[in-house]
Amino acid sequence: MMRFSQLRIWLLVVAVVTVLALAACSSDETSGGEAEPDKITAWAWDPHFNIAALEIAKESYGKDLELDVIENAQDDIVQKLNTGLSSGSMKGMPNIVLIEDQRAQGFLQSYPDAFFPIDEYFNLDDFAPYKLEPTSFDGKQYGLPFDTGVTGLYFRTDYFKEAGYTKEDLMNITWERYIEIGKDVKAKTGKDMMTLDPNDLGIIRVMIQSAGSWYMKEDGKTVNLVDNEPLRKAFENYKAMMEADFIKANSDWSQFLAAFNNGDVATVPSGNWITPSIEAEDSQAGKWAVAPIPKLDIEGSVNASNLGGSSFYVLNIPGKEKAAEFLGKTFGSNKEFYQDLVLEVGALGTYTPASDGEAYQTENEFFGGQSVTSDFSKWMEEIPSVNYGLHTYAIEDILVAEMQNYLKGKNLDDVLADAQAQAEAQLK
Repeated sequence: MMRFSQLRIWLLVVAVVTVLALAACSSDETSGGEAEPDKITAWAWDPHFNIAALEIAKESYGKDLELDVIENAQDDIVQKLNTGLSSGSMKGMPNIVLIEDQRAQGFLQSYPDAFFPIDEYFNLDDFAPYKLEPTSFDGKQYGLPFDTGVTGLYFRTDYFKEAGYTKEDLMNITWERYIEIGKDVKAKTGKDMMTLDPNDLGIIRVMIQSAGSWYMKEDGKTVNLVDNEPLRKAFENYKAMMEADFIKANSDWSQFLAAFNNGDVATVPSGNWITPSIEAEDSQAGKWAVAPIPKLDIEGSVNASNLGGSSFYVLNIPGKEKAAEFLGKTFGSNKEFYQDLVLEVGALGTYTPASDGEAYQTENEFFGGQSVTSDFSKWMEEIPSVNYGLHTYAIEDILVAEMQNYLKGKNLDDVLADAQAQAEAQLK
């Protein structure tokens, strides 16, 4: 009798252990990894910028951490996230993923449970305010803001001197004034003022964000084109620049770089991430400077805007706490780490306490001794916050076509009304 009881107990123990094992296996399969992985993985693009920043962060972390950084093109990351998250499986997902700010809301609003809120791992007040809205959702902070796309007006000091202008003449100007100066520079030097890709309306985004506006209203969902005064003004400026005949068209990244590396244009209004590309042409050292980006000639616009930028997110899989702690202790709070980023990578983050560091004050001889990093960090804090919403690029595809219609003579009221109607129909 005793043996039979012991057998029953033994069988019960085996059954319980089996159930627990199966539950653990099931949990691992749906969560994407082991209960507590020995390493964390990260997806990012650009080995010389974002990936290099992650490697420096690993070195500065000060704890044993096995970090596996996997390089993916930005478009590949978007595709992999959409495919994986839409399937409902987190299998194969990384612990940390880099997402462009203008795409982030699409993921956060569509798959909020797939991301791990990281509010408690860093102080939100330490970051540029304009980076917080696109990286948060429903009152929770999901992204740790990383690089800034703060814009500046890069210009050739020698060309402007030849035309009779100094840096002071470009400080805090409007786009209308920029166009006037550009016509004069072209007449006196023969140089185009800037280069543009007709299929990329990045300069329009720069203009409208300087006025705190976007393609969507503040809710991030309502299309905002037909009655958008900053957008109307931006379209008018764009057409005026084209009619001034000082635009050198380009069709890809290499042609964009060649336009200024070859000395064909007098200015490059762009995000600060273009700095290394401008510095790549050693023969132009000392011939460049940077002024604040021009603003729209309307009330509320400022000489500060944004173009690009991305942030880090933690996926809601095992290892999330370890990943969040790593980000918080490095990108979220380490001033010395940000000095290394400036010196070793040329990356300017949006962590504002770092701007007091020595590296930020360094004079850049390529730019005539200007402390360009310090200037960019000051302008960064003035960038207006906007809600990028879910459909920036879908709407821009519509606007690209309508911009060409506008340049060919279509009435601007009709251009914006038709774009509004197309966007509303497409995005239902």
